[in-house]
Amino acid sequence: MDIRKVKKLIELLEETGVAEIEIKEGEESVRISRMPTGMTVAPMMHAPAPMAAPVAAPAAAATPAAAPAPAKVEGHVVTSPMVGTWYASPAPDAAAFVKLGQQVKVGDTLCIIEAMKIMNPIESDRAGTVVSILVENGHPVEFEQPLFVIN
Repeated sequence: MDIRKVKKLIELLEETGVAEIEIKEGEESVRISRMPTGMTVAPMMHAPAPMAAPVAAPAAAATPAAAPAPAKVEGHVVTSPMVGTWYASPAPDAAAFVKLGQQVKVGDTLCIIEAMKIMNPIESDRAGTVVSILVENGHPVEFEQPLFVIN
């Protein structure tokens, strides 16, 4: 999708006051949202093209804010490298990649973030114990949003 089209969509959101729009054009799709992290709205039917399944927005999304980290976090915080949907396991009926109190080593898969219909494994960049999981399964995440705390 042409970046000029994405900019036009952002302008359309600003002009109309629509909170979120999602467009699919062939194999490509884009979702642009003006909402803070964690809010949800009913699908908007103002889109000039058919609506697609939820897909992560590109870097041009209008909401760069990440969820606030817990106060006085002790340990290494693993943050999201992208915008997408966070999954604790490889499949709905499978066990989670990690649990609270579990020991992890560098390279262990901690979760999956689905972005643009691609499942991206997020690996631990530190060895230690998972002391906090900061996201719920199936919830959207923003770029640099805290996901885990590892001691």
